[in-house]
Amino acid sequence: MKIYNVIFPIWFLLFFPPVIFITLFGNYVIDSIVLIACFYLFNISNLQINLKTFYKKSILKVWLYGFLADILGALILFLCTMLEEKIGLSYEITSAISYDPFSHPLAVVIILISMLVASYFIFLFNYKITLVPVIAEARLRFKVALTIAIITTPWTFLLPTKWFY
Repeated sequence: MKIYNVIFPIWFLLFFPPVIFITLFGNYVIDSIVLIACFYLFNISNLQINLKTFYKKSILKVWLYGFLADILGALILFLCTMLEEKIGLSYEITSAISYDPFSHPLAVVIILISMLVASYFIFLFNYKITLVPVIAEARLRFKVALTIAIITTPWTFLLPTKWFY
């Protein structure tokens, strides 16, 4: 019989109240900054759209789909910890995933995979859905969506929980 620690991993807390409100606000601010930076970086003003219109038509979807993508990435980590024996992971690995990723190389790999999955979905949602109404040119939309995906990757998945307890 295993007795699990009652302290949740930091990535797990991001999706539960009251921390969820801080996370949602933080994601909104970061997404806003990245979206505005992309507007200027990629000269989107040349498309006959102003910043206010670009921002208003994009931010809500960028934010919500980004949060959904983060949840999909975290779901991988959650399933790894919940199904450890069924998928052949040792307690040492799942403990590392939850509390100290850098204590086991496989934990880092699994977390990086979950981050890549989240980033892929951030890119996909933005490229295929969010930015279509505001950026018709596929190449430019690709660059903007890729930039958003890279910068807003859920980097917090790599933070060791032991830093906070």
